[in-house]
Amino acid sequence: MVIAVSACLLGHNCKYNGGNNRNEKLLEYLKGHTVLPICPETLGGLPTPRVPSEISDGRVINKEGKDVTEEFVSGAHKALEAVKSGGAEMIILQSRSPSCGAKNVYDGTFSGRTVDGKGIFAALAEENGYRIIDVEDL
Repeated sequence: MVIAVSACLLGHNCKYNGGNNRNEKLLEYLKGHTVLPICPETLGGLPTPRVPSEISDGRVINKEGKDVTEEFVSGAHKALEAVKSGGAEMIILQSRSPSCGAKNVYDGTFSGRTVDGKGIFAALAEENGYRIIDVEDL
């Protein structure tokens, strides 16, 4: 089975702060599967590291107040194309991310609080019929 995975979970240093969210439990789960790493934020042209962003009133705003919705939407569409062309059957995503949050995202106040909802890519992938799993649910 081909599984698309948030690249940061695989140890790729593409997180907003230049680090990653390498997840050993996930890496064990993925053994025997073909893995397709994806990072919608970098696909959207955002640099690593980058100013943290959160979803607020349907827009993606970074901590400096800049609207980066266009980059997030562009990256989500490019990631979806990669998932389609790579033949992925399922997608495992990083929790709370404004791109990849599968169940909840940060609330837009940069206070660490979360709200129910999906990141831009997670919502797009789900709308296109993909099975989305939050890494914390493994």
